[in-house]
Order: sequence, then C-alpha cells, then structure tokens
Amino acid sequence: MDVAVVILNWNGKKFLEEYLPVLVKNTESSNYFIVIADNASTDGSQEWLEAHFPQIELLQFDKNYGFTGGYNRAFNEIDADYYVLLNSDIEVTPLWLDHLFNFMEEAPNVGICQPKILSMHDKHSFEYAGAAGGFIDRYGYPFCRGRILSKIEKDEGQYDEPMETFWATGACLMIRSSLYHHLGGLDENFFAHMEEIDLCWRAKLLGYEVWCVPSSVIYHVGGGTLPNNSPQKLYLNYRNNLLMLYKNLPEKIRGRRLFVRRCLDGASAMVYLFTGKWSFFKSVLRAHSDYSKMKREMDPSPFSEEKNNRGYYSGSIVAKFFLSRGKLTFRQLRQF
Repeated sequence: MDVAVVILNWNGKKFLEEYLPVLVKNTESSNYFIVIADNASTDGSQEWLEAHFPQIELLQFDKNYGFTGGYNRAFNEIDADYYVLLNSDIEVTPLWLDHLFNFMEEAPNVGICQPKILSMHDKHSFEYAGAAGGFIDRYGYPFCRGRILSKIEKDEGQYDEPMETFWATGACLMIRSSLYHHLGGLDENFFAHMEEIDLCWRAKLLGYEVWCVPSSVIYHVGGGTLPNNSPQKLYLNYRNNLLMLYKNLPEKIRGRRLFVRRCLDGASAMVYLFTGKWSFFKSVLRAHSDYSKMKREMDPSPFSEEKNNRGYYSGSIVAKFFLSRGKLTFRQLRQF
C-alpha cells in the first residue's frame, strides 16, 4: 500500500530548508514517498529543491491555485493508496507516519485521520490548528481537543488515547485516495481555510469516520501563509464557514442554524466596528455578501437528517467558553 506525503508549497523555502530534511529522515519506507507541489513560488523554492533534493518529485504549477486547487491538481497526478496533506512548516517525529498508516490499515471504516499536533514555539503545548482532533458546535464554530477558541492547553498526556472526532486538520491529514477522489477532493470555492472541515464532514455523511491518532506526534509552526490578524484570513474563515454549513446541514435545520450563525457574525462585526477594527468589520460584511452570491451555485446536502454526529457538540461552544471566563477545557465538556 503506497502512501504519498504531499507538501503544497507557496514561497515556503525557509520552511523547506528547516523541516524537509527531518521529514526525509523520518519517513523511510519502501511504500512511502514524498512529493512537493509548488503553487508558482517566487522565493527560489523550486531551484533549492532541485539542487538539494533532486530525488523528490516536484510538481510545478503555473499559478497559485490556493490550498484547495493546489492539492486537487497534485492528487490528480499522484498514484497512491493513501494521501497525506502536510504543511511545509511541520517537524515530524520518528514513526509519525507508521502510526497513522497502521491505524488506517486496521480500521477500514476510518476514512481520515490526523496525528497529535504540538506547537513548535512551545513543544509542551498543543497547536492551535488541530491539537488532538477537531470538533464542531451546532452553529459551525470549530474547536479542538486541547484548544477551545483562544484557550490552548498544555500537553500532559490527557489526550493520548485515539478518539473519533469531527474533523482533522489540513496541516497534517491522512485520507484514503479512493475516498478523496470519490468526494471530488477539496472544494475549490473555499480557496483556503475550513476546506478540510468541509471535506471531513462530507466523508462523515457517507458513513466514514475521522480519528485522531495521538501516538503519531508532529510539531507545527502555524500561521506560515496568513497571520492570525489578517483581514483576508478573517474573511475566508467567515465566508467559508457559512458555505460549509449551507452545503452540509440537513434541510430541516439548515435555515434556522444559518440564521443564528449570521446573527452571531453580525454581532462580532459590530464589536470590530466599535473597537476601531475597521478592516475586520469590512471583512465580515464582504464575507456575508460573497456567501450570498456563491451559495446560489452550490448544491446543499441531500440528506434529510444529520449523520454520524461523533465529534459534534450540541451546544454553543462560544457561550460555554465565555461563561467559563475563558477557562474552559475539552475535558470539561460533559458530552464527550
């Protein structure tokens, strides 16, 4: 069974220089191979790869197709039984891929999995984008085992057991290639952000499971492409979250959930306005405007009821978090 580890690169030469040698060292197996897919970088990434790692296959695209378009184009050219989406700003550890591969081989009902992700800046803490597995609340707000909104926990072994989740992070995600293509890959309307949650949700609607495998450990820098204070990142997160809910919620609850979510977004927009964050305020307005236009070209979920709700939180994680005064941890959520 072949496993293709694919890094989608866009001007990430500094990360490739630092972390690719570690990846090569810790990904040694006759059925593992690494591919770099380059979204038309201009920082010398391609030349550096050809000079230092000529044995690694390099796919060169003519422009930046984003996270979604880049990976879709790469996987259309790669023949393997499993695909691993891996960010360039990640340091892997020995046997990281063995643990994921063995888990998937032993559980045919699992379509997607991820490792435990710790912060490169503080290796004893979870990393924001994925931690020990992703979850979602009734209004579409994502959170993680080890990270709820802005609260990031220290890793003390409290989440070292494998667990079925709702989504796996695109920073490091392993998926059966047959499932990836059956789903049509990542939704290119998203461009970047929330696309992996949408992918996992669609897989769950087909009956597949999504798991975190904490015996596999990686360290993630995070924020390598767009910083957390970027108005463009905020825009993509707001717009894509609405698109994701519209696409995947069953019809009987879709309208109500989206109405509440849009009200919550409106409230956050007013907070940005009154605190002088004008660019963020405009990002929320633009996100809602573009969502209204884009949804007309999308087909919502044909399912009449929610399926495979493992990893779904029936309450509001935002309300729960603020009632706890920002101290809420995953272990305190009684539903799990």
